[in-house]
Amino acid sequence: MNKVDEVTSLHLRNEAQFFTFQLKKDGNLYAINIFKIKEIIKYNDEFIDIMSGIPFVEGLITVRNFNIPVIDMKKWFSYKGVNTNLDKYGVESDDKVIIICDFSGILVGVRVYAAQRILTKKWNEITRNEDDSNPNQKVIGHTKYYDNSIVQLVDIEKMAVDAFPWIEKSKEKELDNISELNLDKYILIADDSKPVLDIMGKIMEKLNVKYKLFNNGQELLDFLTSNGADEVEAIITDLEMPITSGFEVIKQVKNNPSFSKIPIIVNSSMSGESNENMAKSLNADGFVSKSNPREIEISLRKALNI
Repeated sequence: MNKVDEVTSLHLRNEAQFFTFQLKKDGNLYAINIFKIKEIIKYNDEFIDIMSGIPFVEGLITVRNFNIPVIDMKKWFSYKGVNTNLDKYGVESDDKVIIICDFSGILVGVRVYAAQRILTKKWNEITRNEDDSNPNQKVIGHTKYYDNSIVQLVDIEKMAVDAFPWIEKSKEKELDNISELNLDKYILIADDSKPVLDIMGKIMEKLNVKYKLFNNGQELLDFLTSNGADEVEAIITDLEMPITSGFEVIKQVKNNPSFSKIPIIVNSSMSGESNENMAKSLNADGFVSKSNPREIEISLRKALNI
């Protein structure tokens, strides 16, 4: 089964799969959505120092001719936005266990202490972290492991932005390349990552449109139900979110005669040629790489025929 079919099959069942791991021996369990992961490796060579100035960036590794920067996640959890020495907080292991993640085509390695099992959960079995006002919040939610212990879900997008600020800065520069839409109704946007919602808000401001930001799909659906289709121009949603996934948003909107004509655009970090096919398989009206300003403008113009 290919990646698109796997994603679609899981979302049809309102499920997600998470790769679980620890940051120290007998430590707490953490997890990342498995579809953000390219592979997990044990790296035997030394890291190449890249003098990044970011204290939790370990250096570069070379995997199949790709140079990939590596983040020590344990150091990142100790990072408070100040570039102090974090060596004593790092992963302590002779094995270099590296999770290679894909952020809209950008490969990043994440060092952890030990890999555990893949965990399959219904989205409504995941509780979102309510401390959204904390700019240093690094865990977006939690769920239960097989033995009922707690698994914390890491905000992997925030980690990438903290390590490589140019990712978001490059998107902010792209704001100069988009034009105002001047829409009267709301664009509804759902994503579980605060950095993503922040940049989406900036994009909407630049487009000069009314908008509402939501931390998960259920909040978006509640607003839509309360206010009706007449108040909404379009919906932009992530796929992987606690409580109610983006696919569930698409399914409920498209299956409701009162809302079915509202255009829905998927905003996802999954990249590659499969994007358009995935969007079609989910009955969405468009697909954009995670928060790309120009792609969002183009998709909205196409979906709204403007």
